Amino acid sequence: MKLVDIIGKVISGEWGADDEDGDGVPVLRTTNFTNDGVVNYDDVVTRKIQKKNLAVKFLRQGDILIEKSGGSDKQPVGRVVYFVEQERKYLFNNFTGLLRVQDQAKWLPRYVYYALFSNWLNGGTRPFENRTTGLHNLQTESYVKSFNVPEQSLTKQRKIVETLDCVEALIKRRQQQLRTLDDLIKARFVEMFGEPRENPKNWAIYALRQIIKNGNNGLSRRGRDRDGQIVLRLVELQDGYIDYSSTNRIVLTEAEREKYLLCERDFLFARVNGNPDNVGRCAIFMPIAEPVYFNDHIIRVHFDDDIINGQFLSVLLNSRYGKEQFRSHVKTSAGQYTISQDGIGAILVPLPPLKMQLEFASFVAQVDKSKTVIQKALDEAQLLFDSLMQQYFGVRKIK
Repeated sequence: MKLVDIIGKVISGEWGADDEDGDGVPVLRTTNFTNDGVVNYDDVVTRKIQKKNLAVKFLRQGDILIEKSGGSDKQPVGRVVYFVEQERKYLFNNFTGLLRVQDQAKWLPRYVYYALFSNWLNGGTRPFENRTTGLHNLQTESYVKSFNVPEQSLTKQRKIVETLDCVEALIKRRQQQLRTLDDLIKARFVEMFGEPRENPKNWAIYALRQIIKNGNNGLSRRGRDRDGQIVLRLVELQDGYIDYSSTNRIVLTEAEREKYLLCERDFLFARVNGNPDNVGRCAIFMPIAEPVYFNDHIIRVHFDDDIINGQFLSVLLNSRYGKEQFRSHVKTSAGQYTISQDGIGAILVPLPPLKMQLEFASFVAQVDKSKTVIQKALDEAQLLFDSLMQQYFGVRKIK
């Protein structure tokens, strides 16, 4: 059935005026949207909205909000979130729209939400985008009139929703377990070494240039070849790990393969980024089943293993202290933030005895074993969720 026949007219949002005295109405924005369909309430603004007849626009449980403006070249506009919080408290802004199921005796709002969510994951909103000055705007009315929701009995809808909710809850549980293990590593670090900026145990302070053996930037050539070699980009280099869920391949010459091949325990830094807080994020490279290379947005560095352990350094530099250190050596030009090898060399780090560093690295290795098991279970749960989406709505997530 056409979505428009299920929800009727899309209800437009309100923005109002600045809330100067602090007693305005909470208004959800697209910044409160997450990519997994959940509203993030960490930064909800309040606004002065004086319009009459707003009762219909206050959010109710089961309402679906759709993103009308946002997205990017890599992410389509049209995200949806499902509202389950207190009724008659929240409004929504003019960059979002409200989709409200009219006949809940025939259509479960949660089922309609999943149909829309699966279509967005599949890129189904792309044909309804307008792009102006970098923004992606959804032709909301056309989309709502064109989108079809698979018609099912209420009993079947309920079964589908219960199944997807169960798998989604499992995914969230696995994600939380991974976050808890990351927190455990950070807590153990502070327990052993104290807060780095305070240096309570008066460890000797080194500039990284004192313990760097050598370093180099990666491949400057760009490309996208199906049968090429994996070349790491910034998007794969995360805080303390490398994410291989989306990789780029380039056919490399023999000389390039020799120069830019990554080896076990190479230390990688993000050299450039549009966000200054991401410049300097780093990870240790560990080999995978095939050779991996790196591009020139990344700096590779080798440290003196007789002085410092890479795992200890990775946790230290990806901490708040490390981010502050990098921020003081970042340069900006044309909206891009960069750090040079000299800038990395100027970073100051407290250096405990190597024996303590190795003890901490051993602890991290044990935690990483648990993380590997949980990550595998998470991947399996996500694969099941994607498969069910395809089964129920005829789409699958595009990586």
